[in-house]
Amino acid sequence: MVKISPSVLACDFTKLGEEVNDIERAGADMVHLDVMDGKFVTNISFGLPVIEALRKKSGMIFDVHLMIDSPEVYIERFIDAGADIVTFHTEATNDAHRCIEIIKNRGKKAAVSVKPNTPIEDVYPYLDKCDMILVMTVEPGYGGQSLIPETLEKVRKLKAEIEKRGLDLDIQVDGGIKPENAEAAKAAGANVLVAGSSVFKAPDRKAAIDALR
Repeated sequence: MVKISPSVLACDFTKLGEEVNDIERAGADMVHLDVMDGKFVTNISFGLPVIEALRKKSGMIFDVHLMIDSPEVYIERFIDAGADIVTFHTEATNDAHRCIEIIKNRGKKAAVSVKPNTPIEDVYPYLDKCDMILVMTVEPGYGGQSLIPETLEKVRKLKAEIEKRGLDLDIQVDGGIKPENAEAAKAAGANVLVAGSSVFKAPDRKAAIDALR
């Protein structure tokens, strides 16, 4: 089943709780929360207090994407704040196995992500330990970018490797996803689509989510 995870980077932050409740009513499966530290990526977004406050307003699955250096230092605090899925980048840590262990020991879902220029093979050592792989289809750090078509080849390779090993884990794509390219992403093997502008900026968010699905 295809799952839709709208990114709040494109929402109206003055009404964050209402915006998240609105996408839940519109049929979103989870909400994507992009945490940026200004170091691992050049932009800064939001952190623990925002997620903690939002948790009190929403029962949705919190799909927390940590675009931060040394994620192992902060993972437990994000889980305490309300994360259900924690995604970290292989490029941001020297101990990905430890990151996965921390997440799983807390009973949450662990996901590993790679940037567009990172070989997809870098995640292969973790496939049997995590629940999801996030393939970035744009350079992380800013919303509103266009999907890099070459990244879908990485999705295809990843899907083939997962099937070869007989594993069951989600493949998420994030960056420039919209109805016009969602089918190509799904055909490549993705089953979790992160979409920001194409959902939050749509006049009819239910129709936008249905179109992506």
